[in-house]
Amino acid sequence: MIISKLTTKAQTTIPQAVRTALHLRPGDQVAYVIEDGRVMMTRVEERAQADDPFATFGEWGSEADCEGYRDL
Repeated sequence: MIISKLTTKAQTTIPQAVRTALHLRPGDQVAYVIEDGRVMMTRVEERAQADDPFATFGEWGSEADCEGYRDL
């Protein structure tokens, strides 16, 4: 069993063995599933992030665009 400690700010370090097993690197996202009093943590695959249909329209997210389309 691998154990880590929770700080007063509810933060913890993911132990090296877990980071290695999940191939985690700085900037990666992790997802949590809670079932029957247990938590499963998995690495979010980049493909899952790319499934967001609105992610491809990032160039339309400027302040000028928000202002221009505010009343629509």
